[in-house]
Amino acid sequence: QVQLVESGGGLVQPGGSLRLSCAASGSIFRINTMGWYRQAPGNERELVVTIANGGSTNYADSVKGRFTISRDNAKNTMYLQMNSLRPEDTAVYYCDCNARRRVTGPDDNYWGQGNQVTVSS
Repeated sequence: QVQLVESGGGLVQPGGSLRLSCAASGSIFRINTMGWYRQAPGNERELVVTIANGGSTNYADSVKGRFTISRDNAKNTMYLQMNSLRPEDTAVYYCDCNARRRVTGPDDNYWGQGNQVTVSS
């Protein structure tokens, strides 16, 4: 099994910053794409940003220029630096990874437990 442990959420004022971390552990041969998703009350879970193993990224328009994703492949860890936060960024943030546990596959998706981010004055 692959476990994803998130940290770094909390309460911040509008315009502030937070940094989320997501560490993968367990029986891992290779991690492919990693990503962050979020879900606000009453809304469906939505993509925030993904990062491929080679580093290419895909950001939601709503966070471009404010959020930055990065990953440390040696540590199987991903980060999300969130700047200029807005009240509409309030949500539970989930990390996700597509990983292979064995050389022969298969590739499966795994989710973190979710981390609350609240932007409010």
